[in-house]
Amino acid sequence: MTDGHESAPTGVRRTTRQRTAVSSALAEAGGFLSARDLHDRLAAQGERVGIATVYRTLASLASTGEVDVLLRDDGESVYRRCSSAHHHHLVCRECGRTEEVTGPTVEAWATAEAERHGFRDVRHTVEITGICATCTL
Repeated sequence: MTDGHESAPTGVRRTTRQRTAVSSALAEAGGFLSARDLHDRLAAQGERVGIATVYRTLASLASTGEVDVLLRDDGESVYRRCSSAHHHHLVCRECGRTEEVTGPTVEAWATAEAERHGFRDVRHTVEITGICATCTL
């Protein structure tokens, strides 16, 4: 006999209304958001999602590669749902506008340096920051 609650297998997160709300709000945002900013957006939409659930969901999405994570200058992590193809980010330091960019030269350099030093299965992240055209006006 069960108590009416199904458990997900160990290590697998079951989909809940709250997790779906977090994931959807992040996708709709388009840009990078902190967990607190995302929590505030959800609250403004009338979604009752605890801050701990927001943090857990973002960590889970990041661990599976469904979202990208950047560390801001102030040390806070921000999250964004991105394309699945390998890319880097060009981020405005003023408004946070973010563009996904590819970098074939960076890819070639990273591969060459890894090989030169005997490294395999190399991964890398490149974040380029600057001031966007709108913010320089």
